[in-house]
Amino acid sequence: MTGQLGRLLRAEWTKFRTVRGWVLATIGAAVLIVGIGVLPGMQGTCGDDCGLPIGPEGQEVSDSFRFVHRTLTGDGTITARITSLTGSTMAGGPPEPGLVPWAKVGLMLKDGTSPGSSYAAVMLTGGHGVRLQYDYVHDVAGPAVDSAPRWLRLTRSGDTVTAAESTDGTGWRTVGRVTVRHLPDTVEAGLFATSPQYSEVSDTSFGTIGATGGPSTATAEFDSVRLDGTAGRSWRSDHVGGPDRTGDSPTADSPVAGSSQEHAPGPPQPESGSTEENGVFTLTGSGDVAPAVSGANGLGTSVSQTLVGTFAGLILFVVVATLFVTVEYRRGLIGTTLTAGPARGWMLAAKAVVLAAVTAVTGAIAAAVVVTLGQRVLRANGVYVNAVSTATEVRIVLGTAALLAACAVLALALGTVIRRSAAALTTVLAVTVLPYLLALSVLPNGVGDWVLRLTPAAAFAVQQSAVEYAQVDNLYIPSLGYFPLPPAGGLAVLLAWTAAAFALAVVVLRRRDV
Repeated sequence: MTGQLGRLLRAEWTKFRTVRGWVLATIGAAVLIVGIGVLPGMQGTCGDDCGLPIGPEGQEVSDSFRFVHRTLTGDGTITARITSLTGSTMAGGPPEPGLVPWAKVGLMLKDGTSPGSSYAAVMLTGGHGVRLQYDYVHDVAGPAVDSAPRWLRLTRSGDTVTAAESTDGTGWRTVGRVTVRHLPDTVEAGLFATSPQYSEVSDTSFGTIGATGGPSTATAEFDSVRLDGTAGRSWRSDHVGGPDRTGDSPTADSPVAGSSQEHAPGPPQPESGSTEENGVFTLTGSGDVAPAVSGANGLGTSVSQTLVGTFAGLILFVVVATLFVTVEYRRGLIGTTLTAGPARGWMLAAKAVVLAAVTAVTGAIAAAVVVTLGQRVLRANGVYVNAVSTATEVRIVLGTAALLAACAVLALALGTVIRRSAAALTTVLAVTVLPYLLALSVLPNGVGDWVLRLTPAAAFAVQQSAVEYAQVDNLYIPSLGYFPLPPAGGLAVLLAWTAAAFALAVVVLRRRDV
């Protein structure tokens, strides 16, 4: 049987490579994927100043907040009570009262004041209770309370940081205990306040998303502030991650501002500042301390944007795959093929192996080229492209190759069942490309998510590079690069459809006269 399969593979490969149209169409598919990916389409205004800091675990991060701090060497504990928490939002006009859910105020231990440096923090949020967060991507939920007053405590013992909270400053409850390996012996310990960009969805019907939003601020009052351990003499105030927005501009070398200042002229901007009077600290901050995202509440786009040509390439690949079997029916050659290799299932398997191999190799080369060059083109056009690891790029390239190969085998199987080229091609596109386009541009988001879970179009999740984080509010929708299934899960859906179609094709081929 092995020898027979080898002869079938050689025969099918010979058929493929000797039909010039199929070879040219395969090359054309690769050219389309690369050409569309590197065309200078999307434009932006980012220059060299649009880069994001890199966190201690390698991810791009947002690190912008008001920080009142002192040095702490070795082990120690910082304790404070948050007596009030308020906020404001801006949508192109004057600030309006409002506290966004992920507004954060609390206590922090941080490796200096450089954006992206290691930290651990315990915080009271606007709508997610008390949290322990560290090194941007780690989040530990505490009590589901979101109102002051609330006591917080942060204790360091070597690499271990313990967060606790209390209602009265006497009975303490542990929020979490974590190991933070990137903190040096001397850290900055203090109070912080920040509040992220927000967005409000106004319409999600028929694929149309209307959203308004803008920057926000959080203001908190702290009292009973105590720092135990080998600490610096005086408190300092910084706006970490950027210049001050108010004009008072206390720096790392200046003491806490004694009074608030007037806004600088120009459009309304988020406030950031701090005051201290009789041991009561008031902090106002804007920004976020979290992993960076792309989309409505983030910056730029993802590497997936470079692979928009996959759709065009996919159409040519499935055309070739469909013709690879239907042309034999149309010209009456299928009988000759089956006479030469009477094991019909093995004959179809040989066709599938040849198609999958050719499509996968061609698709992988095209995807590798476009992922590499496409990012350069976008950045040259001023578009900020969120950085991803080499492992993610490799996964996207191999995933795209698998997506194209599986669709080719699916087209082969449907071509075998339907026999007619046009009908088979229409069916393949109707179950792969069409559901994706409908989910992105026509269907309501909830319906579109189910379409991208259940149809072969789920496999486009293999091209996702953006990461969804529970601690970052954003519009996590397919049109912004977020899929309802993980890459492996989406590919598994397509493979299940392909396997079912191939099994049906084998049954039909065995039972039906040629």
